[in-house]
Amino acid sequence: MFKVRIPATTANMGPGFDTLGMALKLYNELEVEEINNKIEFLQNNEPSIIPLEENLIYSTMTKVFNIYNFKPKGFKINFSKCEVPVSRGLGSSATCISGGIAAANYLMGNILSTEDFINIATEIEGHPDNVVPSIVGGMTISIKSGDNITFSKVNIPSNISFAVMIPGFKVSTESTRKVLPLSYSRTDCIFNISRAAMFISAMQNKELDKLRLCLDDKIHQPYRKVFIENIDDIFLKAEAFGSLGEFISGSGSTLIAVVEDSKAQIFENQIKNYLSTLKNNWEFKILKPDLEGLK
Repeated sequence: MFKVRIPATTANMGPGFDTLGMALKLYNELEVEEINNKIEFLQNNEPSIIPLEENLIYSTMTKVFNIYNFKPKGFKINFSKCEVPVSRGLGSSATCISGGIAAANYLMGNILSTEDFINIATEIEGHPDNVVPSIVGGMTISIKSGDNITFSKVNIPSNISFAVMIPGFKVSTESTRKVLPLSYSRTDCIFNISRAAMFISAMQNKELDKLRLCLDDKIHQPYRKVFIENIDDIFLKAEAFGSLGEFISGSGSTLIAVVEDSKAQIFENQIKNYLSTLKNNWEFKILKPDLEGLK
């Protein structure tokens, strides 16, 4: 039996639309077993209620098999751990795609390189900012050039954590992409380029005092915030409680605040008390970055 663990991810990270992503210590796990003449999908050892034609893990595996002209004898997949919430902007689809590629690779005899993993995953997902950190871990910058992805890792200060605020409602990536403009002004492009560049530099140089300025954005967050009730008030409270900066995770609905570890407990107590006064059953987690990626 083969077991694969895939971390959650946060993508778009402030000004880093479709380019900046980071793996977090929240995981989905799959168990893969080769069997004869049938395909089985389980969730926590019980038959999955999701039809095969709607199963992203299965469709990903099928795509990989087709690319390499491989015909499996049969296999059983058990979705044994599911910590990453669906349609909340924490890379649930990326975990299924990366996990599906890993499962197919195992059945094919581990023939894929990291580059193969990333290129196939990006082709399925459509953009690299979630799938790359889910595979390699850490915070990554990803560039798509033709059919190939080039990535570089960003050093994350060891004394910060990510306060993850997950509401009880879903937001679809498709819906939030439709609200984005087809073009942007030169001023807005310069605004984002400057902040994305400084965000990476501030992380590398541990200049935490610059993060709030760096996490501002004019490409996606102003348009997507309409899908997330109370977002402005939550961000204001987070700042008042000591956050270094806030951003929408992925396309939402999850929100993330960056906090210093030394202040994380006080921040947690204060923001949880505030979130409990809102509707939508906000869940709260303090997470560290996952530096390993898919294992």
